[in-house]
Amino acid sequence: MIIIASNNGRAGINAAMDTLRAGGSTLDAVETGIRLVEANPDDHTVGYGGYPNLLGQVELDAGIMDGRSLAAGAVAAIQGYKHPISIARKVMTHLPHVLLVGPGAERFAAEMKFEREELLTEPAGQVWAERLRAHMPAEVVAQLAEQAELWPWVDIVTRDPEQVGSTVNFIAQDDQGNICVGVSTSGMAWKYPGRVGDSPLIGAGLYADNRYGAAACTGVGEMALRTGTARSVVLYLKMGLSLRDAGRQAMADLRDLAGPHLGPMNLIALDPAGQHVGFSNAENKTYIYMTVDMAGPEEAPRIYLGPGQD
Repeated sequence: MIIIASNNGRAGINAAMDTLRAGGSTLDAVETGIRLVEANPDDHTVGYGGYPNLLGQVELDAGIMDGRSLAAGAVAAIQGYKHPISIARKVMTHLPHVLLVGPGAERFAAEMKFEREELLTEPAGQVWAERLRAHMPAEVVAQLAEQAELWPWVDIVTRDPEQVGSTVNFIAQDDQGNICVGVSTSGMAWKYPGRVGDSPLIGAGLYADNRYGAAACTGVGEMALRTGTARSVVLYLKMGLSLRDAGRQAMADLRDLAGPHLGPMNLIALDPAGQHVGFSNAENKTYIYMTVDMAGPEEAPRIYLGPGQD
């Protein structure tokens, strides 16, 4: 049994492994681990306390996929619910659909008896207000929702070097070889309302297949959307590439992208033998992993594949 996760998964990885040890499924383990990250107000990239969109609304995305059946569920641009990963799992188990968005996802969450709550914390709201005041005239900030055009301001504000665009990734494998992957995020800080990145989109931000492996991404989601990064890793594994070569090829695909809206991209991947790897186009990045015989997670370096790196 093994679990790998992005670094911010540290808040939930022990509980996820305990779930596997107690006989829970990989779906149970991934959901358990991610819920603890979603509930952490100090993590401003996921769930409660996540940084809001341009209008100050916290919009959450999440997806989960079962590598045994290739079943999947996801929600996007959902407001007012702390645990989108659990709602995504309900989509997978209770509906013939894979993805629900916006008001439809919120209606479904209410039907599944999830409780609505305020997700914008005071610290996150303060940072949002400071960022807007740094880039916009006071009169625009005061009447932002009434502006005829929001799009020019998104381009300015999201170029802030301190913007946050992270995510939590979990991949779990049990002693039967069953794999599950889950991703949850509050998305790009100060994004245009309704923006959805790669995190809830099966094949872009996450993919799992017991026969070949699994992958999950974090970073500028639009990049993974354009190249189908997570599915690409698994497809390269299916083609016979080693785990490291599959990840390298998927990262090379990202380097072929052109345009002004590029940035950091990271992925983690696992093969059926339980081997794991992480990649990043930024230096000195890490991820965490934990096996059944470990008391706690350990950190591992991501392979750096920046410009000119093979």
